[in-house]
Amino acid sequence: MKKLIQTLKNIWSIEELRTKIVVTLGLVLVYRFGTHIVLPGIDPNKIETAAANASKNGLLGLFDTFAGGAFSQASILALGIMPYISASIFMQLMTILVPQLQKVQKEGDSGRKKINQWTRYLTVLVTIFQAGAYVAYLKSPGYQEALIPAYSSYFFVSTIIVLTAGTLFVMWLGEKIQDKGLGNGTSIIIMVGILARLPKSIIQEFGAKQAKGGGGLLIFLIEVAILIAIIMGLIILVQGVRKIPVNYAKQIIGNRQFGGARQFLPLKVNSAGVMPIIFAQAIMFLPTLVSFTNLESKGGITKIFSDHSNAWYMVIYAVMVIGFTFLYTALIFNPKQMSEDLKRNNGFIPGVKPGQPTADYIGAIMDRITLPGAVFLALVGILPGFAQRLGVTQSFSTFFGGTSLLIMVGVILDTLQQIETHLLMRQYDGLMKGGRVQGRQTTTQASY
Repeated sequence: MKKLIQTLKNIWSIEELRTKIVVTLGLVLVYRFGTHIVLPGIDPNKIETAAANASKNGLLGLFDTFAGGAFSQASILALGIMPYISASIFMQLMTILVPQLQKVQKEGDSGRKKINQWTRYLTVLVTIFQAGAYVAYLKSPGYQEALIPAYSSYFFVSTIIVLTAGTLFVMWLGEKIQDKGLGNGTSIIIMVGILARLPKSIIQEFGAKQAKGGGGLLIFLIEVAILIAIIMGLIILVQGVRKIPVNYAKQIIGNRQFGGARQFLPLKVNSAGVMPIIFAQAIMFLPTLVSFTNLESKGGITKIFSDHSNAWYMVIYAVMVIGFTFLYTALIFNPKQMSEDLKRNNGFIPGVKPGQPTADYIGAIMDRITLPGAVFLALVGILPGFAQRLGVTQSFSTFFGGTSLLIMVGVILDTLQQIETHLLMRQYDGLMKGGRVQGRQTTTQASY
Protein backbone atom coordinates (compact mmCIF):
# COMPACT_ATOMS: atom_id res chain seq x y z
CA MET A 1 0.00 0.00 0.00
CA LYS A 2 2.87 2.35 0.83
CA LYS A 3 4.45 1.61 -2.56
CA LEU A 4 1.14 2.43 -4.30
CA ILE A 5 0.75 5.74 -2.48
CA GLN A 6 4.33 6.72 -3.33
CA THR A 7 3.77 5.80 -6.99
CA LEU A 8 0.62 7.96 -7.11
CA LYS A 9 2.57 10.85 -5.57
CA ASN A 10 5.30 10.44 -8.19
CA ILE A 11 2.72 10.44 -10.98
CA TRP A 12 1.05 13.59 -9.65
CA SER A 13 4.39 15.36 -9.13
CA ILE A 14 5.18 15.21 -12.88
CA GLU A 15 3.54 18.34 -14.30
CA GLU A 16 3.31 17.08 -17.88
CA LEU A 17 1.80 13.76 -16.82
CA ARG A 18 -0.59 15.49 -14.40
CA THR A 19 -1.81 17.79 -17.17
CA LYS A 20 -2.35 14.86 -19.55
CA ILE A 21 -4.38 12.96 -16.94
CA VAL A 22 -6.55 15.99 -16.11
CA VAL A 23 -7.20 16.75 -19.80
CA THR A 24 -8.09 13.11 -20.49
CA LEU A 25 -10.50 12.92 -17.56
CA GLY A 26 -12.10 16.24 -18.55
CA LEU A 27 -12.69 15.17 -22.15
CA VAL A 28 -14.02 11.78 -21.03
CA LEU A 29 -16.52 13.52 -18.73
CA VAL A 30 -17.70 15.67 -21.65
CA TYR A 31 -18.24 12.52 -23.70
CA ARG A 32 -20.15 10.77 -20.90
CA PHE A 33 -22.34 13.87 -20.43
CA GLY A 34 -23.20 13.83 -24.15
CA THR A 35 -24.31 10.18 -24.03
CA HIS A 36 -27.19 11.16 -21.72
CA ILE A 37 -28.64 13.85 -24.03
CA VAL A 38 -31.59 12.39 -25.96
CA LEU A 39 -32.21 13.18 -29.63
CA PRO A 40 -34.69 15.98 -30.44
CA GLY A 41 -38.19 14.67 -31.04
CA ILE A 42 -38.00 11.73 -28.60
CA ASP A 43 -39.60 11.54 -25.17
CA PRO A 44 -36.89 10.07 -22.89
CA ASN A 45 -39.50 8.83 -20.40
CA LYS A 46 -40.96 6.34 -22.90
CA ILE A 47 -37.90 4.46 -24.13
CA GLU A 48 -36.92 2.37 -21.10
CA THR A 49 -38.40 -0.93 -22.37
CA ALA A 50 -37.09 -0.45 -25.90
CA ALA A 51 -33.64 0.47 -24.54
CA ALA A 52 -33.52 -2.71 -22.45
CA ASN A 53 -34.38 -4.83 -25.51
CA ALA A 54 -31.83 -3.05 -27.73
CA SER A 55 -28.97 -3.70 -25.30
CA LYS A 56 -29.67 -7.45 -25.54
CA ASN A 57 -29.99 -7.64 -29.31
CA GLY A 58 -27.00 -9.17 -31.16
CA LEU A 59 -24.71 -6.71 -32.87
CA LEU A 60 -26.89 -3.82 -31.70
CA GLY A 61 -25.95 -4.83 -28.18
CA LEU A 62 -22.29 -4.68 -29.23
CA PHE A 63 -22.78 -1.16 -30.63
CA ASP A 64 -24.55 -0.17 -27.42
CA THR A 65 -21.62 -1.53 -25.39
CA PHE A 66 -19.08 0.48 -27.39
CA ALA A 67 -21.29 3.59 -27.14
CA GLY A 68 -21.63 3.24 -23.36
CA GLY A 69 -25.42 2.84 -23.53
CA ALA A 70 -25.93 5.84 -25.82
CA PHE A 71 -27.23 3.66 -28.69
CA SER A 72 -30.13 2.16 -26.72
CA GLN A 73 -30.92 5.51 -25.04
CA ALA A 74 -31.32 7.29 -28.42
CA SER A 75 -28.63 9.80 -27.48
CA ILE A 76 -27.15 12.48 -29.75
CA LEU A 77 -23.94 10.40 -29.52
CA ALA A 78 -25.79 7.14 -30.27
CA LEU A 79 -23.44 6.09 -33.10
CA GLY A 80 -20.40 7.03 -31.01
CA ILE A 81 -17.00 6.35 -32.52
CA MET A 82 -18.07 3.23 -34.45
CA PRO A 83 -18.41 4.90 -37.91
CA TYR A 84 -14.85 6.19 -37.54
CA ILE A 85 -13.68 2.71 -36.52
CA SER A 86 -15.40 1.21 -39.57
CA ALA A 87 -13.83 3.81 -41.88
CA SER A 88 -10.40 3.28 -40.31
CA ILE A 89 -10.61 -0.50 -40.73
CA PHE A 90 -11.64 -0.09 -44.37
CA MET A 91 -8.78 2.34 -45.08
CA GLN A 92 -6.31 0.07 -43.29
CA LEU A 93 -7.31 -2.88 -45.45
CA MET A 94 -7.23 -0.73 -48.60
CA THR A 95 -3.69 0.46 -47.85
CA ILE A 96 -2.65 -3.21 -47.72
CA LEU A 97 -4.53 -4.29 -50.85
CA VAL A 98 -4.20 -1.21 -53.12
CA PRO A 99 -0.63 -0.42 -54.29
CA GLN A 100 -1.43 3.28 -54.92
CA LEU A 101 -2.49 3.75 -51.29
CA GLN A 102 0.64 1.90 -50.15
CA LYS A 103 2.74 4.47 -51.98
CA VAL A 104 0.82 7.32 -50.33
CA GLN A 105 1.31 5.76 -46.90
CA LYS A 106 5.07 5.47 -47.47
CA GLU A 107 5.38 9.22 -48.12
CA GLY A 108 5.91 9.83 -44.41
CA ASP A 109 3.92 12.40 -42.42
CA SER A 110 2.34 13.94 -45.53
CA GLY A 111 1.13 10.50 -46.66
CA ARG A 112 -0.33 9.69 -43.25
CA LYS A 113 -2.11 13.05 -43.17
CA LYS A 114 -3.68 12.29 -46.55
CA ILE A 115 -4.85 8.87 -45.35
CA ASN A 116 -6.26 10.40 -42.16
CA GLN A 117 -8.08 13.09 -44.15
CA TRP A 118 -9.62 10.50 -46.48
CA THR A 119 -10.61 8.47 -43.42
CA ARG A 120 -12.47 11.50 -42.02
CA TYR A 121 -14.34 12.02 -45.30
CA LEU A 122 -15.27 8.34 -45.37
CA THR A 123 -16.41 8.62 -41.74
CA VAL A 124 -18.93 11.29 -42.72
CA LEU A 125 -20.38 9.06 -45.47
CA VAL A 126 -20.53 6.02 -43.19
CA THR A 127 -22.17 8.08 -40.43
CA ILE A 128 -24.86 9.45 -42.76
CA PHE A 129 -25.64 5.91 -43.96
CA GLN A 130 -25.76 4.49 -40.41
CA ALA A 131 -27.78 7.48 -39.18
CA GLY A 132 -30.43 6.79 -41.85
CA ALA A 133 -30.60 3.15 -40.74
CA TYR A 134 -30.79 4.26 -37.10
CA VAL A 135 -33.75 6.55 -37.87
CA ALA A 136 -35.56 3.57 -39.42
CA TYR A 137 -34.70 1.56 -36.29
CA LEU A 138 -36.16 4.28 -34.05
CA LYS A 139 -39.48 3.91 -35.88
CA SER A 140 -39.72 0.25 -34.80
CA PRO A 141 -42.12 -0.79 -31.99
CA GLY A 142 -40.87 0.47 -28.65
CA TYR A 143 -39.14 3.60 -29.81
CA GLN A 144 -42.01 4.60 -32.12
CA GLU A 145 -44.26 5.27 -29.13
CA ALA A 146 -41.64 7.68 -27.76
CA LEU A 147 -41.57 9.86 -30.91
CA ILE A 148 -43.23 13.25 -30.46
CA PRO A 149 -45.92 13.59 -33.19
CA ALA A 150 -45.51 17.37 -33.56
CA TYR A 151 -41.84 16.88 -34.49
CA SER A 152 -42.32 13.96 -36.91
CA SER A 153 -41.95 16.03 -40.12
CA TYR A 154 -38.48 17.23 -39.05
CA PHE A 155 -37.32 14.06 -37.32
CA PHE A 156 -35.57 12.31 -40.22
CA VAL A 157 -33.43 15.24 -41.39
CA SER A 158 -32.64 16.62 -37.93
CA THR A 159 -31.65 13.20 -36.56
CA ILE A 160 -29.23 12.52 -39.41
CA ILE A 161 -27.63 15.95 -38.95
CA VAL A 162 -27.39 15.60 -35.16
CA LEU A 163 -26.01 12.04 -35.26
CA THR A 164 -23.41 12.98 -37.90
CA ALA A 165 -22.35 16.00 -35.86
CA GLY A 166 -22.24 13.83 -32.74
CA THR A 167 -19.94 11.26 -34.32
CA LEU A 168 -17.63 13.98 -35.65
CA PHE A 169 -17.58 15.53 -32.17
CA VAL A 170 -16.62 12.18 -30.59
CA MET A 171 -13.93 11.76 -33.26
CA TRP A 172 -12.62 15.24 -32.37
CA LEU A 173 -12.59 14.33 -28.66
CA GLY A 174 -10.56 11.23 -29.49
CA GLU A 175 -8.02 13.28 -31.46
CA LYS A 176 -7.72 15.79 -28.62
CA ILE A 177 -7.11 13.00 -26.11
CA GLN A 178 -4.47 11.63 -28.50
CA ASP A 179 -2.75 15.03 -28.84
CA LYS A 180 -3.04 16.55 -25.37
CA GLY A 181 -4.13 13.67 -23.16
CA LEU A 182 -2.94 10.20 -22.21
CA GLY A 183 -3.27 7.13 -24.40
CA ASN A 184 -5.00 6.47 -27.70
CA GLY A 185 -8.06 8.69 -27.80
CA THR A 186 -10.31 6.39 -29.81
CA SER A 187 -9.45 3.38 -27.65
CA ILE A 188 -9.98 5.38 -24.45
CA ILE A 189 -13.47 6.43 -25.57
CA ILE A 190 -14.43 2.83 -26.41
CA MET A 191 -13.03 1.58 -23.10
CA VAL A 192 -14.92 4.22 -21.12
CA GLY A 193 -18.14 3.20 -22.87
CA ILE A 194 -17.55 -0.44 -21.94
CA LEU A 195 -16.58 0.29 -18.34
CA ALA A 196 -19.63 2.53 -17.89
CA ARG A 197 -21.83 -0.57 -18.10
CA LEU A 198 -19.77 -2.66 -15.66
CA PRO A 199 -21.20 -1.33 -12.32
CA LYS A 200 -24.81 -1.83 -13.48
CA SER A 201 -24.00 -5.33 -14.75
CA ILE A 202 -22.36 -6.29 -11.45
CA ILE A 203 -25.37 -4.99 -9.49
CA GLN A 204 -27.78 -6.95 -11.72
CA GLU A 205 -25.72 -10.13 -11.35
CA PHE A 206 -25.50 -9.71 -7.57
CA GLY A 207 -29.25 -9.14 -7.36
CA ALA A 208 -29.98 -12.20 -9.50
CA LYS A 209 -27.79 -14.42 -7.32
CA GLN A 210 -29.26 -13.03 -4.09
CA ALA A 211 -32.78 -13.76 -5.36
CA LYS A 212 -31.88 -17.45 -5.63
CA GLY A 213 -31.41 -17.68 -1.87
CA GLY A 214 -28.76 -19.76 -0.12
CA GLY A 215 -25.37 -19.98 -1.72
CA GLY A 216 -26.05 -17.07 -4.09
CA LEU A 217 -23.36 -14.86 -2.58
CA LEU A 218 -20.78 -17.66 -2.78
CA ILE A 219 -21.61 -18.26 -6.46
CA PHE A 220 -21.25 -14.53 -7.15
CA LEU A 221 -17.82 -14.45 -5.48
CA ILE A 222 -16.74 -17.51 -7.51
CA GLU A 223 -17.84 -15.72 -10.69
CA VAL A 224 -15.78 -12.65 -9.78
CA ALA A 225 -12.74 -14.86 -9.05
CA ILE A 226 -13.14 -16.60 -12.44
CA LEU A 227 -13.41 -13.20 -14.15
CA ILE A 228 -10.15 -12.09 -12.51
CA ALA A 229 -8.46 -15.31 -13.64
CA ILE A 230 -9.70 -14.77 -17.22
CA ILE A 231 -8.33 -11.22 -17.19
CA MET A 232 -4.94 -12.49 -16.01
CA GLY A 233 -4.89 -15.09 -18.79
CA LEU A 234 -5.87 -12.46 -21.34
CA ILE A 235 -2.99 -10.24 -20.21
CA ILE A 236 -0.63 -13.15 -20.94
CA LEU A 237 -2.21 -13.56 -24.39
CA VAL A 238 -1.92 -9.84 -25.20
CA GLN A 239 1.69 -9.57 -24.00
CA GLY A 240 2.93 -12.95 -25.23
CA VAL A 241 5.82 -12.75 -27.71
CA ARG A 242 8.26 -15.18 -29.30
CA LYS A 243 11.77 -13.71 -29.33
CA ILE A 244 13.95 -14.53 -32.34
CA PRO A 245 17.66 -13.81 -31.66
CA VAL A 246 19.22 -11.34 -34.11
CA ASN A 247 22.93 -10.48 -34.42
CA TYR A 248 24.25 -7.32 -36.02
CA ALA A 249 27.55 -7.25 -37.87
CA LYS A 250 30.37 -5.18 -36.38
CA GLN A 251 31.45 -2.02 -38.17
CA ILE A 252 34.66 -0.16 -37.29
CA ILE A 253 34.61 3.50 -38.27
CA GLY A 254 37.80 5.28 -37.21
CA ASN A 255 38.61 4.22 -33.68
CA ARG A 256 35.02 3.37 -32.78
CA GLN A 257 33.11 0.13 -33.15
CA PHE A 258 29.44 0.14 -34.13
CA GLY A 259 26.97 -2.76 -34.12
CA GLY A 260 27.92 -6.23 -33.01
CA ALA A 261 25.04 -6.29 -30.53
CA ARG A 262 22.73 -9.25 -29.96
CA GLN A 263 19.09 -8.28 -29.99
CA PHE A 264 15.73 -10.00 -30.27
CA LEU A 265 13.00 -9.73 -32.88
CA PRO A 266 9.67 -9.99 -30.98
CA LEU A 267 6.82 -11.79 -32.76
CA LYS A 268 3.49 -11.38 -30.98
CA VAL A 269 1.41 -14.47 -30.33
CA ASN A 270 -1.72 -12.42 -30.98
CA SER A 271 -0.56 -9.91 -33.58
CA ALA A 272 -4.09 -9.58 -35.03
CA GLY A 273 -5.44 -8.13 -31.78
CA VAL A 274 -9.21 -7.79 -31.53
CA MET A 275 -9.84 -7.55 -35.31
CA PRO A 276 -10.67 -11.27 -35.92
CA ILE A 277 -13.41 -11.14 -33.28
CA ILE A 278 -14.86 -7.94 -34.78
CA PHE A 279 -14.86 -9.45 -38.29
CA ALA A 280 -16.40 -12.71 -37.05
CA GLN A 281 -19.13 -10.89 -35.14
CA ALA A 282 -19.99 -8.81 -38.19
CA ILE A 283 -20.32 -11.92 -40.39
CA MET A 284 -22.27 -13.85 -37.75
CA PHE A 285 -24.71 -10.96 -37.48
CA LEU A 286 -25.80 -11.19 -41.14
CA PRO A 287 -28.24 -14.13 -40.70
CA THR A 288 -29.94 -12.27 -37.83
CA LEU A 289 -30.89 -9.46 -40.22
CA VAL A 290 -34.02 -11.53 -40.83
CA SER A 291 -35.21 -10.44 -37.39
CA PHE A 292 -35.41 -6.83 -38.61
CA THR A 293 -37.74 -7.73 -41.48
CA ASN A 294 -41.44 -8.52 -41.39
CA LEU A 295 -40.93 -12.26 -41.87
CA GLU A 296 -43.00 -14.11 -39.30
CA SER A 297 -41.14 -17.43 -39.31
CA LYS A 298 -37.78 -16.89 -37.66
CA GLY A 299 -36.34 -20.28 -36.89
CA GLY A 300 -33.61 -22.61 -38.00
CA ILE A 301 -30.37 -20.85 -38.83
CA THR A 302 -31.71 -17.47 -37.71
CA LYS A 303 -32.51 -18.86 -34.27
CA ILE A 304 -29.01 -20.35 -33.99
CA PHE A 305 -27.21 -17.15 -34.98
CA SER A 306 -29.29 -14.93 -32.69
CA ASP A 307 -28.50 -17.00 -29.57
CA HIS A 308 -24.88 -16.47 -28.46
CA SER A 309 -25.10 -19.35 -25.98
CA ASN A 310 -26.14 -21.85 -28.66
CA ALA A 311 -23.58 -24.65 -29.09
CA TRP A 312 -23.62 -24.46 -32.91
CA TYR A 313 -23.20 -20.68 -32.75
CA MET A 314 -20.12 -21.01 -30.54
CA VAL A 315 -18.56 -23.70 -32.78
CA ILE A 316 -19.08 -21.69 -35.99
CA TYR A 317 -17.95 -18.51 -34.27
CA ALA A 318 -14.75 -20.12 -32.96
CA VAL A 319 -13.88 -21.51 -36.40
CA MET A 320 -14.43 -18.09 -37.99
CA VAL A 321 -12.26 -16.36 -35.38
CA ILE A 322 -9.41 -18.82 -36.04
CA GLY A 323 -9.76 -18.32 -39.79
CA PHE A 324 -9.87 -14.52 -39.56
CA THR A 325 -6.85 -14.56 -37.22
CA PHE A 326 -4.72 -16.28 -39.87
CA LEU A 327 -6.15 -14.07 -42.63
CA TYR A 328 -5.60 -10.77 -40.81
CA THR A 329 -2.14 -11.82 -39.62
CA ALA A 330 -1.21 -12.63 -43.22
CA LEU A 331 -2.42 -9.17 -44.30
CA ILE A 332 -0.55 -7.13 -41.69
CA PHE A 333 2.54 -9.31 -41.18
CA ASN A 334 5.16 -9.16 -43.92
CA PRO A 335 8.16 -11.46 -43.23
CA LYS A 336 9.81 -10.44 -46.51
CA GLN A 337 9.82 -6.79 -45.46
CA MET A 338 11.27 -7.73 -42.07
CA SER A 339 13.98 -9.77 -43.79
CA GLU A 340 14.88 -6.83 -46.02
CA ASP A 341 15.00 -4.47 -43.04
CA LEU A 342 17.35 -6.81 -41.18
CA LYS A 343 19.61 -7.12 -44.24
CA ARG A 344 19.65 -3.35 -44.73
CA ASN A 345 20.75 -2.86 -41.10
CA ASN A 346 23.41 -5.59 -41.27
CA GLY A 347 21.38 -7.88 -39.07
CA PHE A 348 20.99 -11.63 -39.41
CA ILE A 349 19.45 -14.55 -37.58
CA PRO A 350 22.13 -17.03 -36.41
CA GLY A 351 22.20 -20.11 -38.64
CA VAL A 352 19.86 -18.63 -41.27
CA LYS A 353 21.00 -17.08 -44.55
CA PRO A 354 19.90 -13.48 -45.24
CA GLY A 355 17.20 -12.79 -47.82
CA GLN A 356 14.45 -15.25 -48.72
CA PRO A 357 15.60 -18.00 -46.26
CA THR A 358 15.24 -15.46 -43.42
CA ALA A 359 11.75 -14.49 -44.65
CA ASP A 360 10.74 -18.17 -44.82
CA TYR A 361 12.14 -18.80 -41.32
CA ILE A 362 10.27 -15.84 -39.79
CA GLY A 363 7.08 -16.81 -41.64
CA ALA A 364 7.27 -20.42 -40.43
CA ILE A 365 7.71 -19.33 -36.80
CA MET A 366 4.83 -16.87 -37.15
CA ASP A 367 2.56 -19.62 -38.49
CA ARG A 368 3.44 -21.88 -35.54
CA ILE A 369 2.74 -19.26 -32.87
CA THR A 370 -0.38 -17.92 -34.63
CA LEU A 371 -2.21 -21.25 -34.24
CA PRO A 372 -2.23 -21.35 -30.40
CA GLY A 373 -2.87 -17.59 -30.38
CA ALA A 374 -5.88 -18.07 -32.69
CA VAL A 375 -7.24 -20.93 -30.57
CA PHE A 376 -6.97 -18.91 -27.35
CA LEU A 377 -8.55 -15.91 -29.09
CA ALA A 378 -11.46 -18.09 -30.23
CA LEU A 379 -11.84 -19.38 -26.68
CA VAL A 380 -11.95 -15.81 -25.39
CA GLY A 381 -14.60 -15.01 -28.00
CA ILE A 382 -16.98 -17.80 -26.93
CA LEU A 383 -16.46 -17.47 -23.16
CA PRO A 384 -19.49 -15.13 -22.77
CA GLY A 385 -21.67 -17.86 -24.31
CA PHE A 386 -20.35 -20.42 -21.82
CA ALA A 387 -20.97 -17.94 -18.98
CA GLN A 388 -24.57 -17.49 -20.12
CA ARG A 389 -25.13 -21.24 -20.24
CA LEU A 390 -23.83 -21.50 -16.67
CA GLY A 391 -26.40 -19.02 -15.38
CA VAL A 392 -24.60 -15.66 -15.59
CA THR A 393 -26.85 -12.78 -16.61
CA GLN A 394 -26.44 -11.64 -20.21
CA SER A 395 -25.14 -8.15 -19.37
CA PHE A 396 -22.47 -9.46 -16.96
CA SER A 397 -21.48 -12.38 -19.20
CA THR A 398 -20.16 -9.98 -21.88
CA PHE A 399 -17.29 -9.08 -19.53
CA PHE A 400 -16.09 -12.71 -19.37
CA GLY A 401 -14.51 -12.44 -22.82
CA GLY A 402 -15.13 -11.25 -26.34
CA THR A 403 -14.43 -7.83 -27.78
CA SER A 404 -15.23 -5.92 -24.60
CA LEU A 405 -12.66 -7.64 -22.39
CA LEU A 406 -9.96 -7.64 -25.08
CA ILE A 407 -10.32 -3.90 -25.65
CA MET A 408 -10.37 -3.14 -21.92
CA VAL A 409 -7.21 -5.15 -21.20
CA GLY A 410 -5.33 -3.83 -24.23
CA VAL A 411 -6.18 -0.16 -23.62
CA ILE A 412 -5.40 -0.32 -19.90
CA LEU A 413 -2.01 -1.95 -20.62
CA ASP A 414 -1.20 0.74 -23.21
CA THR A 415 -2.15 3.54 -20.82
CA LEU A 416 -0.15 2.06 -17.94
CA GLN A 417 2.83 1.66 -20.25
CA GLN A 418 2.72 5.38 -21.13
CA ILE A 419 2.49 6.34 -17.45
CA GLU A 420 5.45 4.09 -16.63
CA THR A 421 7.47 5.63 -19.47
CA HIS A 422 6.98 9.09 -17.95
CA LEU A 423 8.05 7.77 -14.53
CA LEU A 424 11.20 6.03 -15.82
CA MET A 425 12.23 9.06 -17.89
CA ARG A 426 12.38 11.05 -14.66
CA GLN A 427 14.23 8.28 -12.79
CA TYR A 428 11.27 7.22 -10.67
CA ASP A 429 10.46 3.58 -10.02
CA GLY A 430 8.08 1.95 -12.48
CA LEU A 431 4.60 0.67 -11.71
CA MET A 432 5.89 -2.84 -11.00
CA LYS A 433 8.70 -4.07 -8.80
CA GLY A 434 9.98 -6.47 -11.43
CA GLY A 435 9.75 -6.12 -15.18
CA ARG A 436 8.03 -3.54 -17.32
CA VAL A 437 4.40 -3.00 -18.17
CA GLN A 438 4.06 -4.06 -21.80
CA GLY A 439 1.21 -2.75 -23.93
CA ARG A 440 0.04 -3.93 -27.33
CA GLN A 441 2.45 -1.64 -29.14
CA THR A 442 5.50 -2.40 -27.01
CA THR A 443 8.61 -3.69 -28.71
CA THR A 444 10.96 -5.83 -26.70
CA GLN A 445 14.38 -4.24 -26.42
CA ALA A 446 17.61 -6.11 -26.71
CA SER A 447 19.33 -7.60 -23.72
CA TYR A 448 23.07 -7.19 -23.93
